[in-house]
Amino acid sequence: MNTTTTKKSWVKFGLAALTAVSALAIEMPEAQAQEIQLTGPLAGAQAVRRLRLHRDGRFDIGVHGTFSLLDEFRRGIMPGLRLNYHFFDWLGVGVFGGYNVTYNTGLSDELQEKAIDDRACDTNPNSTACRLSATNLCRDGECLANDQLGRQQWYVAPQVTVVPFRGKLSLFGAAFLDADISLFLGAAIVGLQERAECGPASGSNTPCGDPSSFELASRVTAGPTFGLGFNFYPLDFMGFGTAFRLTPYAWNTSGFDKAGGGQDEAFPDDSVTGADRALAFNPALSVYVNFQLPAEIEVSD
Repeated sequence: MNTTTTKKSWVKFGLAALTAVSALAIEMPEAQAQEIQLTGPLAGAQAVRRLRLHRDGRFDIGVHGTFSLLDEFRRGIMPGLRLNYHFFDWLGVGVFGGYNVTYNTGLSDELQEKAIDDRACDTNPNSTACRLSATNLCRDGECLANDQLGRQQWYVAPQVTVVPFRGKLSLFGAAFLDADISLFLGAAIVGLQERAECGPASGSNTPCGDPSSFELASRVTAGPTFGLGFNFYPLDFMGFGTAFRLTPYAWNTSGFDKAGGGQDEAFPDDSVTGADRALAFNPALSVYVNFQLPAEIEVSD
């Protein structure tokens, strides 16, 4: 009985499998859809009409304040201007720039107080702590800010602006603002101050442990810049907004001897040179008010 039952089960299973394969082999009919022809007053109508063109054929003059982010040793506040001309409502070219005012972060103040003022290396330069840190830390006064820490002085960036998204922003359903999102890409030219080169690898006769080696030298560098902006237009001739910007380039923010010797030049070499510079993205946030010329806005058909 058990053998007979097992055979019947296998026969039923085989028939079921054969039926399933046969069903899959049957060609399914193609799905078809009927194209609906729009008739009446909306036939051929544009998707958007009476669009307010805040950028098309206009100059955009923006006054900005730009704040550096994620700084290790010196923060920056950069007032400046942004000038754009838009060939189309979605495409423009221009320049962004400003002059930086810098001040110490909390970390720099702690270094100045604990590592310099409390050790009094100006009066006791031969102590063990002072001798071990002579290459990387200055000795007296407000020397970190004045003679060692890197800072960005000025910034100029030609850039292209693309506006892929635009619309209206509702404020509690009572007021509406025209708004858009912009993307920008350009090349930045940056004026820096860094600790002057010293030590044998620099070709200088001044050892980095000598107090006279602690001074700032000016340098100009360049790098790409790109970011994202949010823009709002309460009036036809005026707007405001904010933008997040990244500008990658290499520099020595601390003035320390960090590299240049050993395998892959990854170890200190008693010199401060270009080998001690590290790549940073230098994020910044801009807040601005901008004015459009001509003052009268155009409206699409």
